[in-house]
Amino acid sequence: MTSNPCLSEAPIHRFPHPRVIAVEHFIGLDLGQVHDPTAIAVLENSEISIGRSLVTYESLTVKRGSFRHLERLPLGLDYPTIVEHVRCLVSSPELSRRTTLVVDATGVGRPVVDLLRRAQLPCRLMPVTITAGDRETQDSGTWRVPKRDLITGLLVLLQREEIDICGHLPESETLVKELGNIRIKVSLGGQDTYGAWREGEHDDLVLAAALACWRGAKKEQPFLGTRRLI
Repeated sequence: MTSNPCLSEAPIHRFPHPRVIAVEHFIGLDLGQVHDPTAIAVLENSEISIGRSLVTYESLTVKRGSFRHLERLPLGLDYPTIVEHVRCLVSSPELSRRTTLVVDATGVGRPVVDLLRRAQLPCRLMPVTITAGDRETQDSGTWRVPKRDLITGLLVLLQREEIDICGHLPESETLVKELGNIRIKVSLGGQDTYGAWREGEHDDLVLAAALACWRGAKKEQPFLGTRRLI
């Protein structure tokens, strides 16, 4: 994608070896409860220089997203243990300096957000309260985002083949299965809700992935690329 849409039809010089010029990571953290595991999804966004315009000599870049880590923590872990696990993850050298942790702060997530703040993580922390509303808002550093927007945002990126799911990840098949179980219900009042096809099905990895994609897509330049199972 060009940085200027008007250049899309202009002649360009494509580099024989595209170069990664910037990397960001977005980590979605869906906190589990008694019967639901805590899930973590790490999305890597890479900005790649692919060439330059032969008219303006402006650099042409694309942005590609790929899930590099998917994880479901064992049931029964206490919240301090979960926080320590997350601290170790975000401190790993594989992550870029530009990393954002997006946490589901709905319900029991609020005290865990406080624990995460006290842990002084080496990344940006963004709490998100998932709502059944129809628009997102922000207040005092906490976002309120409709579940509809989170789920549809993830599904649209997948349908457009704009993000990758690395097939070698242990939980990649679990995420694909959860995506296949998602259904949309519309109430008599016109309100849509999202859930699993059957009772007992989980959507924790879907929500973790959706949180990461929601923040990753809130950049000036949209995703481009090809979705593939690596």
